[in-house]
Amino acid sequence: MFPSVLFYLLLCLLLFGGGRGDGQDERQILLDLKTSLGLDNIKGFESWTPDNSPCNFTGIVCNSANSVAEINLRNRGFSGELPLSSLCQLPSLSELSLGYNHLFGEFTADIRNCTGLRRLDLAFNKLTGVVPDLSPLNKLEVLNISDNGFSGPFPWSSLGNLTELAVLSLGDNGFEESPFPEVVMNLTKLTWLYLSETNIKGEIPPWIGNLTELRDLELADNFLSGEIPPEIVKLNKLWQLELYNNSLTGTFPPGFGNLSDLAFFDASMNNLEGDLSELRFLNKLISLQLFFNNLSGEVPPEFGDFRYLVNLSLYSNRLSGKLPAKLGSWAEFNFIDVSTNFLTGEIPPDMCRRGTMTRLLVLENNFSGGIPASYANCSSLSRFRVSNNSLSGVVPAGIWSLPKVNIIDLAANQFEGPIDAGIGKAKSLNQLFIGYNRFSGELPQEISGASSLVQFDAAYNQFSGQIPASIGGMKQLQSLNLPYNSISGEIPESIGSCSSLTTIDLASNNLAGPIPASIGGLPNLNSLDLSNNHLSGQIPASLSSVRFSALNLSNNQLTGAVPAGLAINAYITSFADNPGLCSDDTRYLRRCSSKLGGSSDKLRTILTCLLAVFALLLAAVGLFLFIKKRRSDRNRRMAKDPSWDLKSFRILSFDEQEIINSIKQENLIGKGGSGNVYRVELVSGKVVAVKHIWNDPAAAAAAAAAMNGNWEKSASTAAMLAGTRRSASVRSREFVAEVTTLSSIRHINVVKLYCSITSEDASLLVYEHLPNGSLWERLHAETGGKVGGLGWEARYEIAVGAARGLEYLHHGWDRPILHRDVKSSNILLDECFKPRIADFGLAKVLYPAGGGDSSAHVIPGTHGYIAPEYAYTWKVNEKSDVYSFGVVLMELVTGKRPIEPEFGDNKDIVYWVSQRMNSGESVVELLDKRIPDWAREEALKVLKVAVLCTARLPAMRPSMRTVVQMLEEAGAKGQRLKDDMVEIGGYKFEGNEGCEKVKLSP
Repeated sequence: MFPSVLFYLLLCLLLFGGGRGDGQDERQILLDLKTSLGLDNIKGFESWTPDNSPCNFTGIVCNSANSVAEINLRNRGFSGELPLSSLCQLPSLSELSLGYNHLFGEFTADIRNCTGLRRLDLAFNKLTGVVPDLSPLNKLEVLNISDNGFSGPFPWSSLGNLTELAVLSLGDNGFEESPFPEVVMNLTKLTWLYLSETNIKGEIPPWIGNLTELRDLELADNFLSGEIPPEIVKLNKLWQLELYNNSLTGTFPPGFGNLSDLAFFDASMNNLEGDLSELRFLNKLISLQLFFNNLSGEVPPEFGDFRYLVNLSLYSNRLSGKLPAKLGSWAEFNFIDVSTNFLTGEIPPDMCRRGTMTRLLVLENNFSGGIPASYANCSSLSRFRVSNNSLSGVVPAGIWSLPKVNIIDLAANQFEGPIDAGIGKAKSLNQLFIGYNRFSGELPQEISGASSLVQFDAAYNQFSGQIPASIGGMKQLQSLNLPYNSISGEIPESIGSCSSLTTIDLASNNLAGPIPASIGGLPNLNSLDLSNNHLSGQIPASLSSVRFSALNLSNNQLTGAVPAGLAINAYITSFADNPGLCSDDTRYLRRCSSKLGGSSDKLRTILTCLLAVFALLLAAVGLFLFIKKRRSDRNRRMAKDPSWDLKSFRILSFDEQEIINSIKQENLIGKGGSGNVYRVELVSGKVVAVKHIWNDPAAAAAAAAAMNGNWEKSASTAAMLAGTRRSASVRSREFVAEVTTLSSIRHINVVKLYCSITSEDASLLVYEHLPNGSLWERLHAETGGKVGGLGWEARYEIAVGAARGLEYLHHGWDRPILHRDVKSSNILLDECFKPRIADFGLAKVLYPAGGGDSSAHVIPGTHGYIAPEYAYTWKVNEKSDVYSFGVVLMELVTGKRPIEPEFGDNKDIVYWVSQRMNSGESVVELLDKRIPDWAREEALKVLKVAVLCTARLPAMRPSMRTVVQMLEEAGAKGQRLKDDMVEIGGYKFEGNEGCEKVKLSP
C-alpha cells in the first residue's frame, strides 16, 4: 500500500514540476495573475482554470520538467498593476513578455529576483517610477522597456553586467538627461539598440562602429549634436538607422554607401548639409526620410534604379536639378514628398506604376511640363499636390475623378483647359485648390457629385459661363472662392442650400441679376464678397440676420434702401460705388427720403434763410470762444479736437466721445514704442483698451508733461523733445499699418480691434481688453506672491495658441502678413489665460500687389528678439517672425528674459541656450525651476522646437504651420494633472471649460 502512495506522489511531481514551487504553486501564481489583471473578462483566457495544468494555459510555455518557462501575453488588451513579486517566484521563468498592454505601477526592485530571465519585454505600457539596478539579470538577452513613463536616472552602469544582451530597447521614456552611455560599448552582441527619446546628449561616439552586429540603431528624438561619426560605416549589417530630430551637422561621412543592407534610413529634422552622393549605393533602401535639413545638390540618378524604394521624403531642403525619370517605378511605391526645394524638370511618370501610390507631394519647386497621363489612372492616390511650380498644359481628365483623392492642389501654375465632368465621381475629394492658373470653360454641373468637398478655391483663372445650379447639393462646402474670373449670369438661388458655407467670394466677375435672398439663410456664413460685378436690385433683407465678419458688395448696380441691420459703421465701405443705394440710418450713404417733404421754392427759401442765420450765430459764438480760448491758461492746449473721425470694424456699444473722455492719467496702464495704452470702463460695463498715438511728436511731449501735472512746462518740453521723437509720418504709417491689418483679421488668437478714432493731432485704437496683461508680465514681472507665475499647462497652451495666431497671419491669407515685432510683451492674455497676438504697428503685408520684393527694407523689432539676418541684410520675410517666436518659446521654457547679465556682454538667450546644449551640461538644467517634474519631458520638446525656430539661417527654420504641428505633437503625450484640474497663475480651473469654474482664488 505504501509503495503505491509513494509512486502516486512521484507521478504528481513529474506532472506538475518541482523546484522552489510545485505545479500547484505555479498554477496559483498564474491564477492570481489572472485575477489581478482581470483576465476573466478578456477573450482567450478560458483555459486558465483551477482544474487545468498551467502548461495548457494560453500564452504559457513549460520546459521539459513541466515548469513554467515562458509567459507571453503581448498585446492582449488587459490592464492592472504589474505583479512582479509573485511572477519572479516562478523558478524556471526565462521569458516574461507583457508588452503592448495597459500595465501600470512602478518597476520595482523585485525584478532582481528573476535571475533566470533571458527575455524581458514590458514595452508599450504605462509603467512609471525609477528603473532599479538590473545587474542581477546577467542572463538577459532581450531587454525591452520602451514607451512607458519611466523617469529619473537610468542605471546605465548596471548594463555592464548584461553582456549577453542582443536587444536593448529603452526609448520613449522620460529618463534624466545623460551623456551617450559608454557602457554600451561593451555590449558587442547587440543587434538592436533603441535609445530614441531617452534624453541623450552630446555626440555619437566613434566606438559605435565597434558594435558590428547591429542591424537596428535608433537614436532619434534626443539632443545629439556634432557630425555623424565616420566609424558608423563599419556597421555594414545595419538594416535600419534612425537619427531624426536631433541637432546633427556636417555631411554624410565618406563610405556611407558601405551600409549596403540599409533598408530604412531617417535623418530628418537635423542640420545636415552637403549632397546625397554617398547614398547612391544604398540600393536596398525601402524608406528614405531626410526632410528639414540643409541638403543641396541633385538627387542621384541611381535613385531611379532603387528597386525596393517605396517612401521618399526630401522636403524642405535646398535640392536642385531633376528627379530620376524611373524613380519609384520598380516597387509598390507609396509616397513621395520633395516639396519646398529647387527641383526642376518633369515629374517622374511611373511612381504609380504598381497602383499603390497614396501621396504625390512636389509643391513649391520649379517643375515644368505637364502632369504625366499615368497618374490619371492612379486610383490609390489620396493626396495630389503640385502647387507653386511652373507646370502647364491640360490636366489629364482622370485626375479630377480619382476615387480616393481628398486633396487636389494645382494652384499657382500655368494649367489650362476645363475642369472635367468626371469630378462628380471624386466622392472623397475634400479640398480642391486650382487658383492662379489659366483654367477656362464653365464649371461643370457634375461638380455637385463631389459631395465631400469642403474647400473650393479657383481664384484668378479664366472660367466663364454660369455657376451651376447643382451647387446646392454640396452640403459640406464651407469655402467657395471664385474671384477674378469671367463668370456671368445670375448667382443661383440654390446656393442657399449649401448649409455649411462660411465664406463666399465671387468678386470681380461678370455676375448680374439680384443677390439671392437664400444667402441670408446660411447659418454659418460670416464672409461675403460680391464686389466688382454687375449685380442689381435690392439687397435682400435676409442678409441682416447674418453676423458678417467681412462684407463687400461694392462696385455693383444695387439699388434701394440698405437693410437696417447692415446700415452700421462696421460696414461703411461695404456698399461703395452703388449709386442707387440709400439709407436713413447712416451718414455714409445718401438718405432715402426727406422728413420735411415737398420741394417748393418757398420751402427752399425758408430753409436757406434759417441756415444763414444759424451760420451767423455759429460764427459769433465761434469768435467769442476763440477770444476766450486765447485768454485761457496754457493747460487748455490739451483740449479735445472736435474733428474726431470714428471708423468702426465691429458692432459698437459706445461712441467716440466716451472713449476720448477717458484718455487720462488715472486710466493709463502701459507705455509702448508707438503710444500709451489706457484701460477704459464704458458706461455699459464693458472694458476696452485704448492705444493713444500722437501724430505730432511735440504734442506728445506736451501731453506727457501736462499729464504729469507740469502745465507750465508742457510747451517748452514739447519743443525740447520734438527732435528726439519719431517723426509724425512714421507714427502715421504705424497707425495705418495696424488699422489695415487688424481691421480685416478674425482669429481667436489675434487681438480684436473694435474701431479707430482719428484727428489731425492724434489717433486712437480701441481694442478688446485682456485682463491678464502680457506674457512678459506673467513670466518676468515681480508678483509679490500674488497671481503672476504661470504653470506649465498654461505656458504650453499659450505657446500653441500664439503659434496658431502667427500661422494664421503667415498662411491664412493670399499674401502673408509679417508681424515684425513678435515678443512676449505683444502676447496678451485673456481672462482664461488664452493668448492674443497684439501690436501690429510694425506689420507689413508681404508680396504687395503690383510686384516688388517680398521683403521689408526696414530694421524693426526689439533687441533680443531680432533675427540675425538683420546684421547682414535688410531683406527679411516671415522666417524672421519664426525666429522671434522661437525666442518667446525659450522664455516660456527657461523663465529667462531674452537679455540677461548672466549671458555675458552682447549675448542673448539664443546664444545661452546653444552654449549650454553644446557644452555637455544637462539640458534639464535649462528649464525653469517652476516647471514640475512631470512636465519636463514636454518642456524639453518645446525647447527643441525653439532651437529649430532660432536657426541662424532663415532657410533652416520651419514655417509657422510646421511649428504648430510640432508643438501639438510635443504635447500629445504630455502627462496632465490628475482629476482634470489645471492650475494657472494661482487659480485652479476645473474641466475642459478652462476658467469657467474657479475653484480657488489667489
